[in-house]
Amino acid sequence: MRTIITGAGGMLAGAVIAACRRNGHETLALSRTDLDISDADAVDAAFDRIMPDAVLNCAAYTDVDGAEVDEERCFAANATGVKNLAESALRVGAKLITVSTDYVFGGEKSDHYVESDAPNPLGVYARSKVEGETLALNANPDCIVVRSGWIFGPGGTNFLSMIPLLLADGRQIKVISDAFGTPTYAKDLAQRMLELASSPGAGIVHAANAGGGTSFSEFAMRVCEIGRFDKSLVTPVTFASLARPAPRPRSSKLASMREDELGLHPMPKWESAVERFVEIVRAG
Repeated sequence: MRTIITGAGGMLAGAVIAACRRNGHETLALSRTDLDISDADAVDAAFDRIMPDAVLNCAAYTDVDGAEVDEERCFAANATGVKNLAESALRVGAKLITVSTDYVFGGEKSDHYVESDAPNPLGVYARSKVEGETLALNANPDCIVVRSGWIFGPGGTNFLSMIPLLLADGRQIKVISDAFGTPTYAKDLAQRMLELASSPGAGIVHAANAGGGTSFSEFAMRVCEIGRFDKSLVTPVTFASLARPAPRPRSSKLASMREDELGLHPMPKWESAVERFVEIVRAG
């Protein structure tokens, strides 16, 4: 399978590239320098040149707070860019898998959000992702939108990915104790994306590690237990105490109602994913 991976250089794209190569795919990884997905002509030209069988889109504007003052760039990547990929993929007969976010939900639901739940985006970033979902599916009904959240893994610069490194360095960290989500290991998400690229499915699919979800503070404590780090370095704080420019859902736990339909096994539990991640971090 000839596969284009956009967003090369990022954590998730790195995991997807590795998964593709393990599975024997002919892999073409494109960074933003190689391909600006917001440029429709550039996307068309790249697809005409490469003629992919599948496109795994990991390109995105992910600065949730920065999006509040940079709406144009955010929507260019997360909405217009995704639409361009969807249209070009349909034209050349490629399967598009594009990644969205748990932040499309507003956090009103205490239980897990499933694919049929209506989005309620709270900020610019979240609105851009909802718009991208809508544009992609309208342009290309055969594509798959993979909603995920709390993604962590080697090479990541987000907070969850940095927790083991900070603790190993003896750094004090403040961690929210009353916000909840479903951690997702980048390597597990990459494998799920490959499975979906080979499936006849379409539409929205939720993909997150199993295990029922957790809080940021419980995640950090699990890292401490596995890595034998000092738990006193972790200070629990409340969701309300950390004032940030962009609103965020207080609970955005994801579950999928489509695994049986698509012939997918449940993803590994997040606790075991953390074990695998910490082992890699400790190995250097």
